[in-house]
Amino acid sequence: MATVTRAPLPARISPREDLNPFHIAQLQFDMAAEFLKLDAALRSLLRAPRRVLEVAIPVEMDNSQTKVFTGYRVQHNVVRGPAKGGTRYHLNLTLDEVKALATWMTWKAALVDIPFGGGMGGVICDPKRMSKAELERLSRRYAYEMLPVIGPETDILAPDINTDSQTMAWIMDTYSMAHGHLSPGVVSGKPVALGGSAGQREATARGAVVAAEEACKQKRISLRGASVAIQGFGSVGSVACRLFAERKARVVAISDSRGGAYNSRGIDPLRAQRYKDRTGTVVGMPGTSRLTNDELLALKCDILVPAALGNALTLANADQIKARILVEAANGPTTPHADEVLHRRGILLVPDILAGAGGVAAGYFEWVRNLDGSSSPEKDAAARLETVMRRAFAEVVATAQKHHAHLRQGAQILAVGRVAEAAAARGLFP
Repeated sequence: MATVTRAPLPARISPREDLNPFHIAQLQFDMAAEFLKLDAALRSLLRAPRRVLEVAIPVEMDNSQTKVFTGYRVQHNVVRGPAKGGTRYHLNLTLDEVKALATWMTWKAALVDIPFGGGMGGVICDPKRMSKAELERLSRRYAYEMLPVIGPETDILAPDINTDSQTMAWIMDTYSMAHGHLSPGVVSGKPVALGGSAGQREATARGAVVAAEEACKQKRISLRGASVAIQGFGSVGSVACRLFAERKARVVAISDSRGGAYNSRGIDPLRAQRYKDRTGTVVGMPGTSRLTNDELLALKCDILVPAALGNALTLANADQIKARILVEAANGPTTPHADEVLHRRGILLVPDILAGAGGVAAGYFEWVRNLDGSSSPEKDAAARLETVMRRAFAEVVATAQKHHAHLRQGAQILAVGRVAEAAAARGLFP
């Protein structure tokens, strides 16, 4: 069995930091606005969400009792195209989190030059304690309550944490029934049988791996044989594990909400997936040592991939990170203060709005096919996605070098600049 050197556990939260995700998103925007010297009116327009909707969602549970859930949909900005963003089911979901995610979606779409704006939504619930029938009723009622603000040309929904292609199928069917005709373009990430894309499920992870490959070139190291640690073994982290292995990188650590598994010689992604499917966790996987999520983040490795929830890296643990490259496959995993610590220490950080942009690009490909009415299978979808990601990475590097900034700043400047240019060109109505 492999052994792992245990790092001292950091304090969970630094009292000096504001960990509110929307405040962080606004701070990142303010930085880019300063670089771009945007005027006050344009800053105000781009800084706040365009629309925020909160709804009550009554659902009949399997025990015949009615439970009322709270749902949200936020449209941050739509000057470059319809809003596009995930639908998250989580017990700890907050409105500020949804606002932040919608904001980051605006910048993601602009960064890869996709004509979408940013949206995000979700429901406060614990899907792990709900039956499939209850989740279907919840999803359909959520879609019904969202009818005034969603649509193929206004706001396109996508899967996120604890939602999947089946969730999107329920939402699409509800929307289509309400409008009297099939409308597959209201969602992306749906089943292939309903007009979905075969590669959509792995798109976010594929984009992150391509970004990691480009980051390795910046550091002049080879991805082949590079050691990789992945925090989060869900829909993104598990696929990233497989894609890294296909590129002959050595995934030495993986984790989920219960803890992690470590093997210095590498972890087989297929065996890890089968073990998690059987036990519900990667902890205790044969041939590995146990470690905590905090210990995984502090491992000495070439590439660290936070692919779970936000605020994984803060002032409390930024000085313990030993990776050479950090690729943010999750949304908002690093606080602004931690950003600066990592930059000073020479760790190359690929920001979430770049590393996580593969999903929005693939969603766009699916949406275009749906609007065209094409039922033919996509050709070279993975290659198209990789081309988009490599181009975006090169543009971010060029922008960062132009402004003498790190990659987070370069990405924000490029994305905010594109949205600001579109907003200024459109003007105000009336």
